[in-house]
Amino acid sequence: MGTLHIFDMDGTLLTGSTANLEVARHLGTLPELHTLEARFSTGELDTRAFSAEIHRLWNDLTTEIVAAAYAAGPWLKGIPDVCADIRARGEHCAVITMSPDFFAHHLLDLGFDQVIASRFPPLPFTAPLDPAGILTPADKVRITEELRTRHDLPRHRVLAYGDSMSDAPLFRHLTNTVAINADHHLADIAALDYRGDDLTEAYRLARTLL
Repeated sequence: MGTLHIFDMDGTLLTGSTANLEVARHLGTLPELHTLEARFSTGELDTRAFSAEIHRLWNDLTTEIVAAAYAAGPWLKGIPDVCADIRARGEHCAVITMSPDFFAHHLLDLGFDQVIASRFPPLPFTAPLDPAGILTPADKVRITEELRTRHDLPRHRVLAYGDSMSDAPLFRHLTNTVAINADHHLADIAALDYRGDDLTEAYRLARTLL
């Protein structure tokens, strides 16, 4: 029987960091980003309002800057190896992230079947941001269910990998879940808890759930 593997990106594949942090480092806008994150943590901004502020802040962002930020990111080891093994078994792997698609889509080069992320206009930004394209934690459940139905799989053949409370709705929805370098809030509701820098080890643990 097939299996669907769902990966989070920020803090999971991109260990200890986020797409926004990596881009902000390259643009020199870390102080502004930290201010936005503080407003988000207090509830002043929701996911869509936060993305609108990012769109406004980074109006001079280019594909070259994004590519450099992506390449410099602190990624887990073994991501291409895991994707290759999943494909060799006839299984499927996808990334679902609330971060911008202009960054996340680089992960397709590592072997993921799909990368679903918040939709932003083409770079550099000249078009307005459509709030409907910005993902929320609840969307992770919706998209996972769409993928599961498309592949005609029962829920127990879906494995989710994540690190933060944005993954909690999906972790509560599924039984086969792996927390990767997560805080106790997510680790406490995960089936397995992995600490380390090698995705192949977390993936090996995950397969024991099957």
